[in-house]
Amino acid sequence: MKPIIFLNSHPIQYFAPLYQKINREEPDFKLEVLYCSDASVKGQLDKGFGTKVKWDIPLLEGYRHVFLNNNSPKPSVHKGFWGIINWDIIKYLKRKQKSIIVVHGWGYATNVITIIAAKVLGHTVCLRAETPLNQEKLKNRKITYLKHLYLKFLFLFVDKFLYIGYQNKLFYQSLGVKHNALIFAPYTIDNDRFKKINDTVCKQEARDKLGLSNLNGKKIILFSAKYITKKRPLDLLKAIENIDNVFAIMVGEGELRQSMESFIDEKRIHSKVKLTGFINQTEIPLYYAAADIFVLCSGLGETWGLSTNEAMNFESTLVISDTCGSSYDLVKESENGYVFKTGDIEDLKKKIELCRDMTEEQLKHAKKTNMSILQKYDYSTVIEGLKCLQNMSIA
Repeated sequence: MKPIIFLNSHPIQYFAPLYQKINREEPDFKLEVLYCSDASVKGQLDKGFGTKVKWDIPLLEGYRHVFLNNNSPKPSVHKGFWGIINWDIIKYLKRKQKSIIVVHGWGYATNVITIIAAKVLGHTVCLRAETPLNQEKLKNRKITYLKHLYLKFLFLFVDKFLYIGYQNKLFYQSLGVKHNALIFAPYTIDNDRFKKINDTVCKQEARDKLGLSNLNGKKIILFSAKYITKKRPLDLLKAIENIDNVFAIMVGEGELRQSMESFIDEKRIHSKVKLTGFINQTEIPLYYAAADIFVLCSGLGETWGLSTNEAMNFESTLVISDTCGSSYDLVKESENGYVFKTGDIEDLKKKIELCRDMTEEQLKHAKKTNMSILQKYDYSTVIEGLKCLQNMSIA
């Protein structure tokens, strides 16, 4: 069996539990993870949150990992393509026995270096990126055309493409990737951890702990994202201004906080919303447990939206914008929620009201639908995809 090696820009809270599960359940994979930066474990400034972030769940335990030396003159995961240049990867690949190399995207110089070098050195090269076709269609045509020419060249060095969802699969196919080169490896989160919390904390208990017991029966809307332009948090504030019997908890932090506070003051909706600031991983499940409706308003750049996966592990219905990559995979219209037109405040308002007014029977069906979808969008499905890779490499 060939070893499996993942290349990541830095330790990520959604990926680490996957690596731990693989190492625990599939030791024959001989998993190793290469990191180009240690930014997220040192508690460095997160550009999106606008504050220092150090995740409070173990990101490096339970699997083998290696940190590569970053040779960039301006080393940072926030400096774009040239912010990560790890020349050590070539020496590493030369020494390593023939392996399956899984590269996450093409956003950094190291990713491109790895894809080309690994192929030349005889490794099996796999690409796991996020790009959804629906968003490519919204971008500048000239820039998109040049980008696609570049990607078609880069794809010549890729053996298999691990697609994360429906729109991502369409994107690969639009660039000529054949069906037999595609393997489903969905974007997902640690469902087991969130489900265990949902089983032990009821909605009322979560609300009591968060000081949300005196809302007089109002439905709680949860927004969990950075306060940045891409996430469009002001859209939710505009929508709830004229919705009765709701209270919005907006979990996050970022550059738009002042604009959000100004809007709240101007419209006098203080009794309808709470801005929490940054909430870490061990605390965030409590907010999901307390909520009735989960809203993700994001526009261009929200390739998936993993907070949707998190919310589905609880009893929330979903209201997701049609730009988000996950809306095509995780939302079954009128069953577990609704998709709304990005930036259309009236449509967002209407879909929130539909969720607010769901009957108990509808809510039970929504929860059942969420659980059914999550059986597919789970780490176990990713592992099955990796097993397919192993079988193909043996053949």
